[in-house]
Amino acid sequence: MTFRNRGLAILAALAAAAVPAYAQSPGGTLASLANPVDGKIVHFASTDPTGNNTDMRAVLPGQTHTLVDYSGGPGAVRRWWITIAPRNNVFLQRQAIIRCYWDGETEPSVECPVSDFFGLGFGQWTDYQSAPLNMTSGGYNCYWPMPFKKSCRITLENRSKVRMDALYYNIDILTQKKAPARPLYFHAQFRRVRTERGKPVTILETTGRGHYVGTVLSMQFVRRRGLGYLEGDEQITIDGEATPSILGTGTEDYFSSGWYYDTGAYSALYHGCPIKDDQTGRISTYRWHIEDPIPFTRSIKFQIEHGGRNDAPAADYCSVAFWYQTHPRPKFPPLPDDLLPLAPQPVFKVADIVEGESLRPGAKATEGNVSVQDMSVWDGDWSNLSQLWWLPSRAGSKLTLTLTVPAAGPKELVGYFTRARDYGTVRVRVNGRSAGEPVNLYGPDVVPTGPVSLGRVDLNAGANTVELEVVGKDARSSGFLVGLDGFVLK
Repeated sequence: MTFRNRGLAILAALAAAAVPAYAQSPGGTLASLANPVDGKIVHFASTDPTGNNTDMRAVLPGQTHTLVDYSGGPGAVRRWWITIAPRNNVFLQRQAIIRCYWDGETEPSVECPVSDFFGLGFGQWTDYQSAPLNMTSGGYNCYWPMPFKKSCRITLENRSKVRMDALYYNIDILTQKKAPARPLYFHAQFRRVRTERGKPVTILETTGRGHYVGTVLSMQFVRRRGLGYLEGDEQITIDGEATPSILGTGTEDYFSSGWYYDTGAYSALYHGCPIKDDQTGRISTYRWHIEDPIPFTRSIKFQIEHGGRNDAPAADYCSVAFWYQTHPRPKFPPLPDDLLPLAPQPVFKVADIVEGESLRPGAKATEGNVSVQDMSVWDGDWSNLSQLWWLPSRAGSKLTLTLTVPAAGPKELVGYFTRARDYGTVRVRVNGRSAGEPVNLYGPDVVPTGPVSLGRVDLNAGANTVELEVVGKDARSSGFLVGLDGFVLK
């Protein structure tokens, strides 16, 4: 045997030793499909027991239907598919609860709304593809291997007030001759929290031995639109560490994406963002630790920040943690009474405002970057939750904007700005003439100024030049930055 072949053989042996017996069946990789398969498939389905074609079950409000009740010895659930009607019904997709019980346990190891279990937040129907889960043309599919030693039971409870007219399902168990001595059982846990300032969101906290394999996270502000909550970093503490050993750089970074998912919704084998809705500020995203499971021998605590310093105001976080571990394990926290997604919230807008961000095209600064900033991460009502953000570094810097009006004449110019601890003092000029007094934009917190009257100005029909000049800064300020929410002409 050559040195190269010996190396490959050693790697193959190590890989086989590291994979549980139930995962070595040919269902997972193309390379193993030619190997003999031990065991047999035990199939559970909603097939009409009379032999007719009514191959579904009705599940009434408050009713629980048992999909699988198997006690034939060791095996693993290897594939399941379901679809439900009424189709695309948010009440059923968020209020129908899947539960899985392994080896006679009385408390479920899986407890989760249907759509979230299959990787989609907000009870939405959205086609997407990933390695262990997908949703395609109304069908939910799951390929997580779920081993057990003696028995398994899978149920679906209809907690909604809507009759589930049709529940179709096919679930396959691959039997085994011998179970692992201490199997790692599959778990999926749903949580929902309203964010609190200074407190991270807990996705999972458990004790035992196992490894973490995946996260689904759906996020939305309660009273506003925006994506500022994505500034939060994951914090994972293993086996009782004093401080987290895994610290991230941002929420979308943990989910293997970037820049607030700026190219839109997508799905991939191990990570994706099936739902990105800029109009409602909704994000539903997933990451599977299939190639990089996170092992723990005694405990794991998975938390994630909301906003850069746990300061995203009132956001709704719904999560599903997926992991394998030994039994016994802690009891799950109870499901929340309210499982329905939040209604889309209207976006705050100042009446008749010329939005600062709309002036970004054509803006010219003598120095300092000019950009549009998402203000949703802070408390306060910014119009359209955005501002024009200018980053000058010294007094005397100027920013020139073009304000277009339909008719000439005198108007009262009202400015809407932002205050912060690193903001400067600005003077506004319109068509070369000063408008009002300089505005001190220093403040200990990031807040909107509200309306600031800049007096009456003479405007031309069409384009007018508006100049912002940094004339200094408050002694308490650490910088000369400027935030412009917009202008109103009265």
